[in-house]
Amino acid sequence: MISAGDIAPDFSAQGSRGEEIILSALKGKKVVLYFYPKDMTSGCTTEACDFRDHHSEFMAADTVIIGVSKDTMGSHHKFIEKYQLPFALISDPELEIIQTYGVWKEKNMYGKKTMGIERTTIIIDEQGIIRKIYPKVKVKGHVEQVLRDLNNL
Repeated sequence: MISAGDIAPDFSAQGSRGEEIILSALKGKKVVLYFYPKDMTSGCTTEACDFRDHHSEFMAADTVIIGVSKDTMGSHHKFIEKYQLPFALISDPELEIIQTYGVWKEKNMYGKKTMGIERTTIIIDEQGIIRKIYPKVKVKGHVEQVLRDLNNL
């Protein structure tokens, strides 16, 4: 398990624009790393659009937003195109990053236990230190809270 104060586990993955995203290469910028269950679903779409709608404020705070799910890159491309998302999404079908960050959890869906991504957001500071973890995110008002907390770092 990761905790606030830990060095963020490094990773290297292909981003949705074809670029290689290496977390440690982003030192000097803040990073909002958010894990979400599935492209094109209501909660995930609302969350992504909230990040999109506040993107300029994150940029002003020198912050990179990265979304991670196990969806395919093809699914990510459709999601980005449909909702004009201005930030990178990472496809993690092998669950490497998802498990490293401890967000692959047992969930109860309509009385049935399944494994899936627990919606989680992590703020990483300019030195690569985890400053805040938001587990079991409720979408409404979440992005605004993340912005407030970023501005108070």
